[in-house]
Amino acid sequence: MTITTGAVLPTHRTPVALARRFLTGAVVGTSLAALVVGAIVENVPLFVTGWVLPAVYGLLFFLAGMPRRAREAAVVPRTALAMIESLEAVGGESSDIPVRFELTVAPDDGPRYRVEITQDINLVDLSDYRPRGVVVVQYPPDQPWRVRIVKRPTPEWEDRAASARLDSAPGTARVAAPPEGCAFGFVVLLGLLLGAAAVVLLFRADLFDRDDTAQPPSAARPSVSSTSSTTVVSSASGTVALGPGQSFLDKGELDRAVGSLTRGGDTRQALTVVVQERLLSVVFSPTGMQTPGLDARALPYDRFPALVEEATAGLGVRSPRTWQITAERLTGSLVIRVVVTGPEGTASLEANGQGKVLRRAPAR
Repeated sequence: MTITTGAVLPTHRTPVALARRFLTGAVVGTSLAALVVGAIVENVPLFVTGWVLPAVYGLLFFLAGMPRRAREAAVVPRTALAMIESLEAVGGESSDIPVRFELTVAPDDGPRYRVEITQDINLVDLSDYRPRGVVVVQYPPDQPWRVRIVKRPTPEWEDRAASARLDSAPGTARVAAPPEGCAFGFVVLLGLLLGAAAVVLLFRADLFDRDDTAQPPSAARPSVSSTSSTTVVSSASGTVALGPGQSFLDKGELDRAVGSLTRGGDTRQALTVVVQERLLSVVFSPTGMQTPGLDARALPYDRFPALVEEATAGLGVRSPRTWQITAERLTGSLVIRVVVTGPEGTASLEANGQGKVLRRAPAR
């Protein structure tokens, strides 16, 4: 193989190589976005995908590269003599340390050229390598920059190295791996951005809903014109589920919902009343049994928004994710308990039948 002085080796920018870099960037972007989004929306499968996807891609990449590595292994490397221009240990604390060599390679069928390589050398053998010393090297015929020093050459090449005297190649005859150029970096970045954007777009509803519920609830929030709801009543319980965009903290919603569960003159006592953002659940006392209960219609519903507000901003939960109000009379006196959960922890308070706060537990 002939290498002319100062020649620029061609850069292999094949479409396959560009596609491979794009796919690598897409996998990295998708994995990172899956980890972040999965953690935010608490989606376990998505979070696990962020860990599994790179491992699967790495395995497929390894398997796809096996034919190419087999072809490269089948190529007989060229053997040549080389003179050590300089050497420098660049680190390492084990018995084999990386050493940076600058070599002048003298092929039998081509001009001399310079190349810089880094190769692990055992500390015991390091004294065998010195400037102006001649060594035996090998390299692929089509990649002269991938030079490796042969530590145990054949007797023929060992004799040639012992008796050879080589001249230094000029600095302009240096060869190195061809640069990848801006195209490779651009496709990697493009793949990374598109992979991350795909995950965010697929789960944008969960992210946006999470942002909406993270706003502190307030009695002054604007009322929703839609009144769609689903009511289910049985002999033991009753539930009312509101549609999207509605909340039981909106003015009048709880009164209307409780009225739909007790219409027709139903005066049954309730064991518990549980209120969440869009769900009201009432468990009624069994018919014919004497159990302590409460009148679901007599609860201080107008105080509920203020109680939730105090359990959030007043007790350290600045970005609430969920809240729940539970009213029960199992111990003899009516207790209204408010629990709010957010990134800062869980805060709670207890109030009496008039909505007056009796106990507070800040977020922790």
